[in-house]
Amino acid sequence: MMRALATFRFPETTLTLVAAKPHPRPARRTAIVTSSYRGDFERCRLLCESIDARVDGITRHLILVEQADVALFRQLAGPRREIVSERDLLPFWLRPFPDPLTFGRRRVWLSPKGPPLRGWHVQQIRRIAMAARMEEETMISCDSDVVFVKPFDAGDLQAGAATEFYRIPHALASMDGAALAEHRAWSRKAGELLGIEAPLETDAGYIATVIAWRTDTVRDMIGRIEEVGGRSWTACLSATRSLSECTLYGRFVDEVEGETGRHRRSERRLCRTYWNGDALTGAELADFTAGVGPEQVAVGIQSFTGTDPFLIRRAARLA
Repeated sequence: MMRALATFRFPETTLTLVAAKPHPRPARRTAIVTSSYRGDFERCRLLCESIDARVDGITRHLILVEQADVALFRQLAGPRREIVSERDLLPFWLRPFPDPLTFGRRRVWLSPKGPPLRGWHVQQIRRIAMAARMEEETMISCDSDVVFVKPFDAGDLQAGAATEFYRIPHALASMDGAALAEHRAWSRKAGELLGIEAPLETDAGYIATVIAWRTDTVRDMIGRIEEVGGRSWTACLSATRSLSECTLYGRFVDEVEGETGRHRRSERRLCRTYWNGDALTGAELADFTAGVGPEQVAVGIQSFTGTDPFLIRRAARLA
């Protein structure tokens, strides 16, 4: 209902000023993107089922896989889910081959631009490539071993024109040993790719298994990488095995993009993750899932722990 602000009376007419009904701000279109492979197929199926059952506010779910895995993953396609071959995302010169060191059980990606890359390196490049060309304004990057255990509306990641930006100050202070060395190397390489001369590295943490990116920021980020590197961004990233796409995006937002109003910093971790250790039993999974925090909507059980997907399904109440 419109509200009258004031009424003015003239000799021959009466003029009433009315407050216009405010127009709602249009929602930012959001897609979930998952980079996966055949070894994670059953876990990815669980993710898809949990998205269909519990996630609102998205336009679609895109699953990015190697060309050889497209036929397998097409079983998961649907009205809101598309399977995307990496051949539609990666340059022709970055190609997978059977890894002779594993007698062909795993894949290795070879190129003339740098060292052999593992699947987890290429999955990161796929996600950046997808974010750079997709029509949606926001991308939620979601690992294939994640399962949503609570209702989640992707619109919760928007605050007006700003998108939630996951950042944990001083995250590296709690690390030691190999984990600390790896995260420091990722931070240094991100700074190098972005042309950040100082500091060489930072101690902020940007890595999560469910995380939002703005696609306009991704396009600005790869433009910066190409400006600094003097060649395509895919060539720059393919030249290193010390790569964390979350750290790259995080340092770009913090130290290059600056305070544009595009992002709202947050320490909210949407997913409780079991990063490493022995395979979890059914009872342990039930306890882990029951222990999610009030702001957490998903659990992530890393595939290399060997935890049975059937037990994860039961703990997530998808069985």
